[in-house]
Amino acid sequence: MKIRKIEAEIRKEINSFIIKHWFSLEMVVREEIVDMSKLQGLVMYEDKNIVGLITYRSFNNVMEIMSLDSLKENQGIGTALLDKAVNIAKKAGFYKVKLITTNDNINALRFYQKRGFDITQIYLNAVDRARKLKPSIPMKGDFDIPIKHEIELEKNI
Repeated sequence: MKIRKIEAEIRKEINSFIIKHWFSLEMVVREEIVDMSKLQGLVMYEDKNIVGLITYRSFNNVMEIMSLDSLKENQGIGTALLDKAVNIAKKAGFYKVKLITTNDNINALRFYQKRGFDITQIYLNAVDRARKLKPSIPMKGDFDIPIKHEIELEKNI
């Protein structure tokens, strides 16, 4: 498997992957619409097929992870992409990596905490407000849990 940065020549393929897995190129985080087609990131290929993707943005010496997808669970794809992104942040002189997930995303909460991320904020009912910007956000998510809150995790690097 090979990891490479998202570059212009593969952007169309990346955007198609995002739409297939996220249903849109728009993500709402903390009541902000983020255009995922403009995000930086890393993609992992197996042969010529995408098996993993991480997208991120940066500001004020902080990297914010916007998405992390692994099509093959428990094979180290997510960990490899996360580790590479954290290394990019360190080399850029950033001091923190953070992300937002939702209260239903138990797998993400477990994944990130096992890798040294701490819960630092809970934005109560934030997803209810996000639905005003993006009505297609489902009411229920993983394990049939109502999607209501955004949870921020971060790791100092």
